[in-house]
Amino acid sequence: MSVKFIGYIGFNNGSETQEAVRSRVLDKDYVEAAAKAQEAGGFDRVLIPFGSNSPESQIVAAHAAAITTTLGFLVAHRPGFTQPTVAARQLATLDQLSGGRVAVHIITGGADEEMARDGDTGTHKAERYTRTDEYLTVLRNEWTAAKPFDHSGRFYEVRQAFSAIKPDNLPVFFGGSSDEAIEVAGRHADVYALWGETLEQVGETVRRVRASAARYGRRPGFSLSLRPVIADTEEAAWKKADAIVEQVRANREAAGLPISGHRPPNAGSLRLLDTASATRRDTRLWTGVAQLTGAAGNSTGLVGTPEQVADGMLEYWDIGIDHFLIRGFDPLGDAIDYGRELLPLVRRKVAEREKLSLALAG
Repeated sequence: MSVKFIGYIGFNNGSETQEAVRSRVLDKDYVEAAAKAQEAGGFDRVLIPFGSNSPESQIVAAHAAAITTTLGFLVAHRPGFTQPTVAARQLATLDQLSGGRVAVHIITGGADEEMARDGDTGTHKAERYTRTDEYLTVLRNEWTAAKPFDHSGRFYEVRQAFSAIKPDNLPVFFGGSSDEAIEVAGRHADVYALWGETLEQVGETVRRVRASAARYGRRPGFSLSLRPVIADTEEAAWKKADAIVEQVRANREAAGLPISGHRPPNAGSLRLLDTASATRRDTRLWTGVAQLTGAAGNSTGLVGTPEQVADGMLEYWDIGIDHFLIRGFDPLGDAIDYGRELLPLVRRKVAEREKLSLALAG
């Protein structure tokens, strides 16, 4: 099982350490620098995020693809706001223009108030996963059908739908911890995405998703999201992590945002927040920022020297993680450091582990 690395282009070189809430303002120079740096650093893909107040992810990906040659793109996409037939053609077009460098990350929903900003005011979480299931069914039909097809469902009805443009290779990434999400993941996910939790929790989720996918004869990959904090010594790395926590705390207090008492609306964040009740878990899992922010998105990391963090990542690889989505709190600078210090180490360790497994098997 190989290993792949996914970086991040968040529209500007900011994070929770610069502002209490990440800015969504588009900085073209940063987007270009981040794409080129992560391509040079050996990242396989970069995630382009989605939000109700964000720049449009597919357009940003198209621009970044035009100035790179090998870097892939993981385009975050929320079902329900674009007809699935239209989205299928948009993504297939981007896949063709980029030379097969696109994947899509399906984001079923967020907080109700965030969904409402784009006009989704009449659905609850279970309905959204039902809608996503149907959306992905139509999307894949549009990508694969050799002749026009009809679809009549609860949320979508199309007649004689057909796309002349098909993707060459367009994996579907998918996340969500609820029972409804795991069911949809089993049917549709090529790669299931998890936030950084303990080894025990990640192993449990991998088993749940594999069991769901097995019912459909499928075996997805798994992506783990982390915010690594690396330094020359372990002591320096933990000091760096502690400084990040204090900066995030100060920023949130200055902005009048809560640093405790969080009750996030989704199962994944609730579970991650429970994990964050202890700042450190396992050997290197660090949850200090998740604790302050209510486990809002990718907010946990591994802390240590590059060698130590690489060993920590290998423990996750051993239980089925074959993609790592990593980003830092100094987005551009950390991405450069990861490409130089971390990615080669993990790849070497994985290759050694695979070589040993082959030798033992032979």
